[in-house]
Amino acid sequence: MDIQDIQGYGMFFLTIFLTIILYWYIIYLYRSEKKGERDFEKYGRIALDDNIDSPPVEDKVASERDNTKEQNK
Repeated sequence: MDIQDIQGYGMFFLTIFLTIILYWYIIYLYRSEKKGERDFEKYGRIALDDNIDSPPVEDKVASERDNTKEQNK
């Protein structure tokens, strides 16, 4: 077994690992939006509505309050 075989196996397992991480992240995003924890579509509007006088995407006080509620659970 030479170094190229080891590199090939390493690349194969790295690809499998990164694919699993990608699918886990997609499921995480889907579930958090389904539960109502986040609305990712409003973050997509940042690129379309990018003026200096645009309203913020989230109110900082409200998001901090939500994070505190989640930590207390």
